[in-house]
Amino acid sequence: MSPRVRTTAGTVQGLQADGVAAFRGVPFAAPPVGPLRFAAPRPPVPWEGVRDATAFGPPPPQPSRPTTGDDWLNLAVWTPSPGRTGLPVVFWISGGGYLDCDSANPHLDGTTLAKAGVVVVSAHYRSGFEGFARLGGAPDNRGLLDQLAALRWVHDNIAAFGGDPGNVTLLGQSAGAGSIAALLTMPAAAGLIRRAIPQSIPGTFFTPELATDIATEISAELGRAPRADDLAEVPPADLVEATRNVTVRLARRLDRWGAVAHTPTPFSPVVDSPWAALSGGAARGVELLVGHTRDEFSLLATRLGDISDTEVDTLIDGLPTTPGAQRYRAAYPTLSPSALRETALSDWLFRMPAVHLADAAHAGGARVWLYELRWGFNAAGATHGLDTLLVFGTTHINTGLTQEGPDTMTQARDLSELIRSEHVAFAATGDPGWPRYEPRGRATRVYDTAPTVGPYPEERSREIWRDRRFGVMDLVRRT
Repeated sequence: MSPRVRTTAGTVQGLQADGVAAFRGVPFAAPPVGPLRFAAPRPPVPWEGVRDATAFGPPPPQPSRPTTGDDWLNLAVWTPSPGRTGLPVVFWISGGGYLDCDSANPHLDGTTLAKAGVVVVSAHYRSGFEGFARLGGAPDNRGLLDQLAALRWVHDNIAAFGGDPGNVTLLGQSAGAGSIAALLTMPAAAGLIRRAIPQSIPGTFFTPELATDIATEISAELGRAPRADDLAEVPPADLVEATRNVTVRLARRLDRWGAVAHTPTPFSPVVDSPWAALSGGAARGVELLVGHTRDEFSLLATRLGDISDTEVDTLIDGLPTTPGAQRYRAAYPTLSPSALRETALSDWLFRMPAVHLADAAHAGGARVWLYELRWGFNAAGATHGLDTLLVFGTTHINTGLTQEGPDTMTQARDLSELIRSEHVAFAATGDPGWPRYEPRGRATRVYDTAPTVGPYPEERSREIWRDRRFGVMDLVRRT
């Protein structure tokens, strides 16, 4: 029999498969159309009867797929049994450079994770221009406001799906981890989050001035001003294309947008430094499991050409809060210019933001654990996002893993089961099973062919960045 659940807006009917009940395309807010296009999310429109929830709802406009429908603010729920009570809840926030978000992504299917004993929620949020462009007459960070609306929906409804509304763990990778860091500092999120697992948090948050300048350039692609009233009737697909055009030109905006030129996206939340807020105790009551991969920049590096010694020195010296090329050359004297670039950008974009987040949260009184993924199945190594696939148990889907032989497949399966079990243990109890992180010993779970616990493995890079602090990125000020 198809499972049914009553939500505050109406009854939904999902499907039962592989031991898990799934509900898809469930609205958690009203469609952001008409006067709501660039507004804060509003409650969902109630419905009569039983709503079919067997198909994923339309995702927000994004570069990776055509825009279909406008009821973007919907979510999916996977639960071992809607008849149970008190299960831990894992609330997934997709990454994708603040440009992509799609609960139908097969790599992010919640079935395997739910079978491990948690209720999984995957909520869409307005990404790209719709959610993060800074516009006159519209609230900033609409994507974050959507995430908050989905968290409120979880608080009000998840018990009917078998989940415990008082035990919600945020899980997010890359832009999803950046969203988590921002949410942890927002008073409106108080009481909605028990624990958090930010994976590969990017060190990019924008000042209002930088965000306005970027929105102005994207709007100008369409002959418009960066105002909600001037853009309300522009088709979403046109804004996606205008964003794509500006993204291609990022490398040419080094003189205005600084190190944004080294990222794959023109968007980030407009918030004060999460690291400073966490140091001040913003997440004192939240337990954090912070992680990153070893080879964070390896996939992005494949798109870049060769670089000279002089060019890599200039790049490193130009990074925000840069420790300088001289420190990198002293710490990594044998690396080629290309390898040094990859190491420095891995550190700046993801690895050091994660370590500094762990340090900041610990300083602010939170209980913190740290991990690094070092295992990889091809020449790219432990790539950005691989830990997420291992948690969801989807490394075999369109990654090339199945071509690597039975031994590698066995390694992937065993490591996936271990990472997932430890993440689920953290969501359930607040303890993944290894010693907590603290600045003296820096105990770190290292996921490799033979998993270990020991001192933080990227100590050379940590030492390079020891006296630097991540803040917010601003327009380049000419003197």
